Amino acid sequence: MLVRAVAAAVTTTTTLPLPGLRRLCRGGSSGSAACFPVRRAVLEVRGAEAAVFLQGLLTNDVTRLLPGDAASAPAPPRALYAHALNVQGRCLYDVIAYRLHERADEEPHILLECDSGVLDAIQKHLKLYKIRRKVNIAPCLDLSLWAVIPGEQAGDIAGSLSKCADQALILTPDPRTEIMGWRLITRKGANLSEIIPGSHIGNIQDYHRHRYKQGIPEGVKDLPPGVALPLESNLAFMNGISFTKGCYIGQELTARTHHMGVIRKRLLPVHFPAPLPKDSIPEGAEILTESGKSAGKFRAGEGELGLALLRLANITEPLCLNIAGDKVKLTASTPEWWPKNASK
Repeated sequence: MLVRAVAAAVTTTTTLPLPGLRRLCRGGSSGSAACFPVRRAVLEVRGAEAAVFLQGLLTNDVTRLLPGDAASAPAPPRALYAHALNVQGRCLYDVIAYRLHERADEEPHILLECDSGVLDAIQKHLKLYKIRRKVNIAPCLDLSLWAVIPGEQAGDIAGSLSKCADQALILTPDPRTEIMGWRLITRKGANLSEIIPGSHIGNIQDYHRHRYKQGIPEGVKDLPPGVALPLESNLAFMNGISFTKGCYIGQELTARTHHMGVIRKRLLPVHFPAPLPKDSIPEGAEILTESGKSAGKFRAGEGELGLALLRLANITEPLCLNIAGDKVKLTASTPEWWPKNASK
């Protein structure tokens, strides 16, 4: 468990929301923030070798979370996105690592955000590789995690948090992409209106629809463990991988794919003409072209929006799903936040 709240862990970066984010803030004023209670758990990894330990297990360069010794050294990032892979290079868990320590002489203290459904599994995974490392691994059952879509007063949101350090530990921009707003970690039962004045709790379905519209996978439904490949899942686009760090589990296939420079399939947002009944599409349902050729597989969705792993060569063609004998049309799109050469 955490032994203290860290007021200094507040990141005070100010950003104005993109138009797509403002639409999520309905229910409050234009300056209000929408807070979504995401189904994610928090795990702490703490100890002298915490960063080095995670460095060998995650795709991103976790040593970036260590502050430099020099007073003039730039502040390390507050959060990093990453995947933990199996030895075959396939995704096991998607995580966000948060830095709580502030100075180089402090003991490294890192929080890992993960899908709440795999909290036990990721603990076992970490402890399997812990061996004699000087790290402590424990779930933080007294913490809650929120996705925050800020209104036009984002700077005021960050400034207010330092007054509520007993309730909140982290408020930082989502490290995956600006379009996903901010991440907030609070004590369970914290009063959000005190932490972010004027904020309101948003409908979690709106958050998931926003993710799917932007092509952002999150959790085991979107990234099936042992199935999803990190580069096909757009890990590089979401700032979740380092191609210059040392070895980590699953690196070989990932590095080879990157250096070959050819990714034929990617996880893409898809849109149906009308909302589909909940759970009406079987997991991994095949998506077909007009001629009946396989174009990819459906992953998950909410209403008329979803994610699918598609061959890039087919994304401009008419596509359909075969559901209980009926052909349901869908269209794929490339998110605007992707790099301009992303279709290559």
